Amino acid sequence: MTALADEEEFWDEEALHEECGVFGMYDLGGRDVASSIYYGLFALQHRGQESCGIAVSDTKGPKGRVKAHKGMGLCNEVFTTDALEGLHGDIGVGHVRYSTAGSSTRENAQPLALNYIKGTLALAHNGNLVNAPKLRRELEYTGAIFQTTIDSEVIAYHIARERVGTKSVEEAVANAMKKLEGAYSLVVTSPRKLIGARDPFGFKPLCIGKRDQAYILASETCALETIGAEFIRDVEPGEIVAITKEGIRSDKSMCLPDPGKQARCVFEYIYFARPDSRFDGVSVYHSRLYAGRCLAKDSPAEADLVVGVPESGNGAALGYSMEAGIPYGTAFVKNSYVGRTFIKPKQQSRESAVRVKLNVLKEAVDGKRIIMIDDSIVRGTTSALIVNMLREAGAKEVHVRISAPPFLHPCYFGTDIPSEDQLIAHHRTVEEIRQLLGADSLAYLEERRLWEMAEGRPICTACFSGNYPIAPPTEDIRGEYVR
Repeated sequence: MTALADEEEFWDEEALHEECGVFGMYDLGGRDVASSIYYGLFALQHRGQESCGIAVSDTKGPKGRVKAHKGMGLCNEVFTTDALEGLHGDIGVGHVRYSTAGSSTRENAQPLALNYIKGTLALAHNGNLVNAPKLRRELEYTGAIFQTTIDSEVIAYHIARERVGTKSVEEAVANAMKKLEGAYSLVVTSPRKLIGARDPFGFKPLCIGKRDQAYILASETCALETIGAEFIRDVEPGEIVAITKEGIRSDKSMCLPDPGKQARCVFEYIYFARPDSRFDGVSVYHSRLYAGRCLAKDSPAEADLVVGVPESGNGAALGYSMEAGIPYGTAFVKNSYVGRTFIKPKQQSRESAVRVKLNVLKEAVDGKRIIMIDDSIVRGTTSALIVNMLREAGAKEVHVRISAPPFLHPCYFGTDIPSEDQLIAHHRTVEEIRQLLGADSLAYLEERRLWEMAEGRPICTACFSGNYPIAPPTEDIRGEYVR
């Protein structure tokens, strides 16, 4: 459900996207939280640009009243001043979305708000469930009527049903989590509580912050800093935290047991997270610098200038430059005023579409040997165009270095990596890919370096290795049929 805004990629077909970003807030002092949630979502806009929403309620008011506003587009497109001023409440949750499961429609925008016998429930979800079709059928056969096509609604229904027979909403969340398989970081509001939960593998990030009398749950630490909040800690894999008028608590007895293998998404370090965030104690910026240093050590090339494909390639490019002693420079100018979509040329060539968003500084590359750093190659079409643009600008040589291993397998946990037949690396050697790109040399980050980037944290590398921490689904969960 997510992509990049400040770090937006330049092409829809080639860019990787992540599921979404979540942000929850409970102000124990009774102040309205909608404007802070709005700014928190702005900081998470890179995680989702298709839709966004905010749902708030008043813990001192009558139960069952949730005010929500959501729609298709970026935060500044969906939320007007009038819309925010109408969202009064001291507890709330926000969401930015990119769809990998469930179509891109307003009905699928989050947060989801349910009215049920215990009051209200608002939920925002980051991740993908691999058993969502099975859980959905079970609910449908017992009379559930779904308003969306997303797996997040399946989670919300299970929490609501469990709540009927439990003493607390956090206990209901714990019982529901026992049925869920896959990746999920959840932020849930009940009439009097804010709940955060993370799957036992820890696929997706979720952290806790505090500002004055307000507690915050967010996908990334950069969102905390944006609203002036202090980082407290990360929600641990399998943990459920509850924020009430007494403060924050975590009942370890409700936590799901460690599955034996935590599996943080390594692409948070490589690409998804903003460079000023920290993911489970690891600086994303330092991870990207380290990846570039490793590329310089493992795959050196003689060159005059190291450049990054903005924005996600810049950190690794700087690391390569620092390690290799080759000057770091700017070769690309990004058009910051092109939004998520634009009128694409009718001609068949994709090159004009790429040039609308990206151009080469001829004066920077003319007559030089260039090392071009990017975070990944998916289908390869755009990488080939960018290499050709550098040559047209006068580059004598173009050496491509990728700060991730080759993509060989799809992802089912929330990253929009396509099926194997669409991945350029699946049936090709590195030399064959180099020829297709038109580069003088090509090298990828060695897989062993990924654990070093994550400073030894357990990570998921299934898109590179095929070693899935959970068995892949046997049903279609992403609009593609699984073999």
